[in-house]
Amino acid sequence: MDSSSTTKLSFLLIVILGGITSLTPFAIDMYLPAMPTIAKEFGVSAGAIQITLTSFTAGFAIGQLFHGPLSDSFGRKPILLLGTFFFVVTAVISAMTDSIDALMWVRTAQGFAGAAGAVVVQAIVRDMFAKEDFARTMSFIILVMTIAPLLAPLAGGYLAVWFGWRSIFWLLALIAFIMIIAFSLVIPETLKPENKQPFRLRTTIRHFYTLFTRPQAFGLIFTGAFSFAGMFAFLTAGSFIYIELYDVAITNVGYLFGLNILLMMVMTTLNGKYVKKLGSHYLLRVGLAIQLFASLLLVLAQLLDLGLWGVVLPVMLYFSTISMVGSNSIALLLSEYPEMAGTVSSLAGSLKFGTGALVAAAVSLLPGDSAWPMVLMMAFCGLLSILFYTCFAKEA
Repeated sequence: MDSSSTTKLSFLLIVILGGITSLTPFAIDMYLPAMPTIAKEFGVSAGAIQITLTSFTAGFAIGQLFHGPLSDSFGRKPILLLGTFFFVVTAVISAMTDSIDALMWVRTAQGFAGAAGAVVVQAIVRDMFAKEDFARTMSFIILVMTIAPLLAPLAGGYLAVWFGWRSIFWLLALIAFIMIIAFSLVIPETLKPENKQPFRLRTTIRHFYTLFTRPQAFGLIFTGAFSFAGMFAFLTAGSFIYIELYDVAITNVGYLFGLNILLMMVMTTLNGKYVKKLGSHYLLRVGLAIQLFASLLLVLAQLLDLGLWGVVLPVMLYFSTISMVGSNSIALLLSEYPEMAGTVSSLAGSLKFGTGALVAAAVSLLPGDSAWPMVLMMAFCGLLSILFYTCFAKEA
């Protein structure tokens, strides 16, 4: 396909690619309101059920290390379709599990399979668009994707109450199956035959080493990773904080999660509108500043004991620029290494979710009788993301 900036956006293209990337937030966010219910059914602690979220994230991180390089070798389409097919299979198995250990391992496999969609979609868009157009296109795809975390907690809460938590995974399998059909029929292969690179582990490791030894690449990767990890601190503990500490009904948790996504959608739209005018570096700095400010507000609200809305409002502000930071950091990174877009997307995505998994694990292992573990971890991530950008990736 034409890789020039004149490539026209197709509404159907945006919807389908956004739908593919939405599978991961559906797999995470639809599950969140039901976590206390699942913990009670299996007779385990909050920390134990939170580990199933960590395991999904860890599987997702590991999967991205493989799917990107494989898509550079065998093409985008077969890798994405195969990964999404196994995503369907693991969703069905998750719906039928009868122990917390089984659920943990199946969720790990589901994360591994789901990683194909996330990393390959970025590579597909990079095949088609140059830097600023890539950031603009990814903003629109992320905008479509944000419908998932907006609707998923609401759907998950009601499904858990009306049909039981297992129905969440049946719906997840159905959504993924529909995406397989739509992608197969509409999206062509975007990797030109002459751009395919033979899959060699040594070459992949060399590419990873190259990225780690380039200060700007290193900085951009971890800028996006820690920004994203702050979100995972909230996703891990948020439903328990709302339900257990502030007595929010399970069916209302989704509405509070939805507020985060609504503001994110507004900021994502603004990013897509102004990125060509203001540039990716400028908007990346704006996003990082807002996240740091939000995390400090969250600390202050806890010190002053401002209650439920002292958590909800700063978290909304933090969430608002996650896609702004993510889309601009990856756009800058891919613009420097277009010849290995799949590998770059793999490493960046893997470290993003790997960092998120570590943060989620840390939060789940800390005492859960207050919001402080989540609050301090979000502040820590907000500070680190802006430090990595300032020290390594700042525009010359």
